[in-house]
Amino acid sequence: MTEKEIRAKYTEICNLLSGRKLKPAFDLLERLISGIGLGELMEQYRTLEQNYKYMLQYTVEGINDPERQKIYEHLLISTFELADITCENLRMKHSESVEYQKKRGFTKHFITNFEGFARELENFSIHKELRTLLTSPSSEPGDSRIEVDIHLQRIFTIFYHFWFTNRLSGEEAQFMSSILKNEATPYYEKSLLITGLTLSLMRYFDEHKLILLFEAYEDPNLEVSQRALIGLIIGIYYYDQRMPFYHGINGRLQILNEDPRFRSNFEQAILQFIRSKETEKIQRKLQDEIFPEMIKLSPNLRNKLSIESMLGEGLTEDKNPDWQEILKDSPGLMGKMEELTEMQLEGADVFLSSFSMLKQYPFFSELANWFYPFTPEHPEIIRNPLNKESADDLPFNQLIMKSPMLCNSDKYSFYFSIMNIPPDYKQMVSDSLKAETEQMEEMGKDGLLLNPAKNSGIIISQYIRDLYRFFKIHPQHDSFEDIFAWSFDFHHKFAFAPLLSEDLRIQRNIAEFNFAKNYFKEAAELFELLLQVSNDIELLQKLAFCYQKMGDYKKALSYYLKADLFDQNKLWNTKKIALCYRNLKKPAKALEYYQLSEILESDNLSLQISIGQCQMELKLYEEALKSYFKVEYLSPGNKKIWRPIGWCSFLLGKVSQAEKYYERLIPDQPNKYDLLNMGHVQWCLGNRKSALDYYKRSINDAESCENDFMEAFNEDLPNLIRQGVNPDDVPIMLDQLRYSLED
Repeated sequence: MTEKEIRAKYTEICNLLSGRKLKPAFDLLERLISGIGLGELMEQYRTLEQNYKYMLQYTVEGINDPERQKIYEHLLISTFELADITCENLRMKHSESVEYQKKRGFTKHFITNFEGFARELENFSIHKELRTLLTSPSSEPGDSRIEVDIHLQRIFTIFYHFWFTNRLSGEEAQFMSSILKNEATPYYEKSLLITGLTLSLMRYFDEHKLILLFEAYEDPNLEVSQRALIGLIIGIYYYDQRMPFYHGINGRLQILNEDPRFRSNFEQAILQFIRSKETEKIQRKLQDEIFPEMIKLSPNLRNKLSIESMLGEGLTEDKNPDWQEILKDSPGLMGKMEELTEMQLEGADVFLSSFSMLKQYPFFSELANWFYPFTPEHPEIIRNPLNKESADDLPFNQLIMKSPMLCNSDKYSFYFSIMNIPPDYKQMVSDSLKAETEQMEEMGKDGLLLNPAKNSGIIISQYIRDLYRFFKIHPQHDSFEDIFAWSFDFHHKFAFAPLLSEDLRIQRNIAEFNFAKNYFKEAAELFELLLQVSNDIELLQKLAFCYQKMGDYKKALSYYLKADLFDQNKLWNTKKIALCYRNLKKPAKALEYYQLSEILESDNLSLQISIGQCQMELKLYEEALKSYFKVEYLSPGNKKIWRPIGWCSFLLGKVSQAEKYYERLIPDQPNKYDLLNMGHVQWCLGNRKSALDYYKRSINDAESCENDFMEAFNEDLPNLIRQGVNPDDVPIMLDQLRYSLED
């Protein structure tokens, strides 16, 4: 059985249990357990099913049992747990994923003596001066460095132990809790272990793991607390189906929701998860639009800006006045760069493509290192110093650590990538980092970065980007559940929906963010919820617009009509109502609203064209022609209006007038319909050879073929006959056309 098949069966069982369909869930579970051949699991299954049968029997017999609902929920939880262990056994047996390969190889390394292991950790923390010596420029490697490496391996052992443990024992939970609560444990070690708990929770559900994450969220260090928050969000979202049965988890969430700090962090995390959907779009923009334009400019940049001399001089604060001139060679590049900068300031991930190729260093062959917060105290950093800074300089690794724009994973990539670059380049990078650090410190003086919410947002953003890199670009990322493929519909989740409904500001912010990013389905769902408590015209119009963009014009119209009862944005709303009626094939109603709009905006060319189109659909050709002539009058030289004027003139029998407008179109890249229509005009004028020539050109158009031509011709045939074409001549002309195509 493949990993995919195991997941599919497991998901099916969980869906059945969530829908409270125990009988079919039992049937499927029995088949899976039989395939494993473990008698212990089969015995558990039989006990559960027998207890359920007893409960059903008592219920049918009408026996009153006040504890029935509790018993029923306990049965559901126990069946979920049996499905968990069954699925885990199947994965351990069949899965080829890196996660289970690693777990099988880790079997002999699980911690057995927690007391002794804790004592070793304590002994190391007592000798903190060893690490201080290691970071000193004058220190020599020796036993102390070996001790640091050994300690790191202990931390990695804890990380993997908890990742690969299914259900935590009381001793294991106490051990982890003591590490996380110990003030001597560095924040970066706590942060790594929290990620281990999160990965473990995703692999195998255990309420104790969630409880540990709740406790870690109370840590005073933001790096620790925000990682714990992300772990809670991922775990509770992933197991939403079973959350109705875990009242303690829901209760703790509700208590946390009373804290404004939690609500702010929760909102920032949700928005960052949704923002991650933009990452691939940003990378495509960089690869397809910005990088090619920059490559085109590179010779100019090198020659005009004298790159070599700049490197020797270092960076200055002044912008080179030649830059703007050079960018004239690529007028769209400046706008794209500004757009990218704006997205970066909003928290978008613009560095993935730059750093995705820098994950090949041996450092990243260790899974734990993908989640290790960047710190100068990591043995790999100590072992590979960039330079020997003077006492007056901030060490290079400290400069990198302070950068708010790079996530931890990218900071390690950046560090290793600049180890071997020439000194001039290294100095340039150092100066740039120092300038950024000074700017951030200046902002801090202004109080902009002293705001805990701001700092929390930076940490949340960086950690989610770390996760994104692991789940998207790790060499074996396909073997993991991709959390970034989730829809992030938090408002639909049992545990999160009450939190959002209790704070409409957060719900509105999430809705507006989805709306701004064109995630109209998600935005519409949230606007619908908000409208249940607020009859706001802006909500009505935005909801209508969402449905319009999704192509549901009937729903869009219903909300635009409700918004029309208000006096705000009247013109915009009226035009949208008309648009919906047009798409619903109700041109008379559309025309009514377009004409109402015309009263408020008589010189709007788009309105006049829309009015003309509605009149055409209603066969009001004289009125339509007047509307089109008005557009031509207001916008002389507007070539696009010549097409409807020509066609409308033809339908009214004004063939010579139609010919005049098509003659204007033909020399300027006519489309297949222009050529077809000109053929009609020539036939009606008696110029059959000319008509055949235009028909042939229409068929031979790059975007046409004979079938397309015949479909359009047959649609126009009644109009040709109305303009005097003899129906008996039609098959003859078409056969002549076919022969001419063979010449």
